[in-house]
Amino acid sequence: MAVELSAGTEFQMWVVFALILGALVFYLFERAAMEMTSLGIICVLLIFFHFFPVVGADGAAALPPARILQGFANPALITVVALLVMGQGMIRTGVLDRGAGLILGLGGGNAGLIVSMLVALVVTISVSAFLNNIPVVVIFIPIMEALAHRYGRSVSKLMIPLSYAAVLGGMTTLIGSSTNLLVNSALIEMKVAPFSFFDFSIPGLVMAAAGLGYVIFIAPRLLPDRAGLADDMSDETGRHFVAQITVSADSKLVGKGAPGGHFASLPEKTLRLVQRGERAILPPFEDYLVRPGDVLVVAATRKALAKFLAGDPGLLYPNLEEGRSFPSDTDRGGRWQEGGQTLAEVMVAPASVMKGQTLPQIGFRYKTHCIVLGIQRRSRMIRQRLTDIRLEPGDVLLVQGQPDDVAALRRHRDVVLLEWSAEELPALDHAKRATVIFLSVVALAASGAVPIVVAALTGAAALVAFGVLNVRQAFQAVDPKIVTTIASALALGVALQETGGARYLAHGLVTAFQGASPATILSLFFLLVAGLSNIISTKTAAVLFTPIAVDLAIELGVEPHVFAVAVIFAANCSFASPLGYQTNLLVMGPGHYKFTDFARAGLPLIVLLWAAFSLFAPWYYGI
Repeated sequence: MAVELSAGTEFQMWVVFALILGALVFYLFERAAMEMTSLGIICVLLIFFHFFPVVGADGAAALPPARILQGFANPALITVVALLVMGQGMIRTGVLDRGAGLILGLGGGNAGLIVSMLVALVVTISVSAFLNNIPVVVIFIPIMEALAHRYGRSVSKLMIPLSYAAVLGGMTTLIGSSTNLLVNSALIEMKVAPFSFFDFSIPGLVMAAAGLGYVIFIAPRLLPDRAGLADDMSDETGRHFVAQITVSADSKLVGKGAPGGHFASLPEKTLRLVQRGERAILPPFEDYLVRPGDVLVVAATRKALAKFLAGDPGLLYPNLEEGRSFPSDTDRGGRWQEGGQTLAEVMVAPASVMKGQTLPQIGFRYKTHCIVLGIQRRSRMIRQRLTDIRLEPGDVLLVQGQPDDVAALRRHRDVVLLEWSAEELPALDHAKRATVIFLSVVALAASGAVPIVVAALTGAAALVAFGVLNVRQAFQAVDPKIVTTIASALALGVALQETGGARYLAHGLVTAFQGASPATILSLFFLLVAGLSNIISTKTAAVLFTPIAVDLAIELGVEPHVFAVAVIFAANCSFASPLGYQTNLLVMGPGHYKFTDFARAGLPLIVLLWAAFSLFAPWYYGI
């Protein structure tokens, strides 16, 4: 049976096809910024359908401006934005970082690389099922780097498996990926019953299990053993800061020893000096036991100090300006915890008046409202308390302060702020409330008590209301590329549906595979969508192919959800290109990858998942 289209509608359908192809060319070759391309698509659709409207059965325009622009208010887009904000909250409070840090312990000891990778990637898959994949990969990149360092392997063997595991985890629940939410939203748009939270979890887990075996045992063998400049200039090359720790009466360090200067309780730090009252204790420390009031002068990398600072911020705060008081000199519940904290490095300028003075003499904290946590000097090893070191030009100070106070150091004549070094510290005091909010959102969404968009948006607002994030941080978590790309893809999907383009393509596919069983057509359709998802973005593939999938299922007399599930899984199979999914771009730098590395590791995985879906889905759905 042929698809009947009026001459006017047929013209509009072909214009939409041409616009889709043009958009794909711009996205693929990056002729313009993604945001501009996406907004340009929407503008062209608005202008075109204003002068060449599609008239519905009721005589009204089927694609008015409100219909084309409704993607910006689409529940799927709002859910994705809310989940990005929640992911930022989990990162900022250190919840994900703390949980991920346990992996090295679980996979440590006598366990090999395979066991450690298995633990890390299973956790990645599990977390990605309920949280946006991007923050998960950001958190796990240093974990995989640590595993590579521990077992003497190149990070290029582990980074692509990390990205793939996050994508596999995102396939298992409705909120695991923005792709899943967009397909679900397109179903609602077409008046098809939407998915529930765990509707496709069983086939998703089957595919995730098959993919996990591949990324652990096969992918590392296909990937190059490649090191790069980042490895040669890592934080382990000797850039150590001198810091001091004041031992309190209730400290866990009391009674501990430091044979050879190494504390088991102070990993990644080397003890240089102990100041006990007026007495200085120097190496070796064979008979030394820590007492309350001891000042421990240690050397450690910035990364190690930041980790230690996250565990107990107060231990690294030296008393730099004794007897002085000023607005920022408050307890941990005061100004130091409000508005977030930033860690940065500043270098003492050559003509600085700070030359030859100690930090208490300078009044650094009083003048800048920033605390100096450590000092780094390349010329020689320092064995002095932080407060006794006389500064020299070229010394690098590791400082902590509020973002505005750190930024103000740019105008300080005596120091040079190293702009690249600034990073925000986790707000650990908000970790519990962030965890409660996140788990509440997952529980409400999974139980169906409220729609997913309601749970996610309320959770994001709660993070701001309870001080986990401020408004600025919440908006910074929203990627404009994601917002505009999703809105334009939804607009194209609506145009494809209303002009009859989706029905036309579905009929063409059925005609091309005439005589084939629904299971065979389902398998070939999966392969088609999976291939295109590596050329265009996964979100675009999901939105454009969902209307086609529904019409294809109707033509075959199959439940539409079966082909919609195929779109979800296939659109997520963007493993052969770094362009298809943002997590691939995230690991490209740390793994020192080339474009072809993704094709080498990704194509076999796509074939594996295609085979797994083709064998399992027809049996599971009874077609």
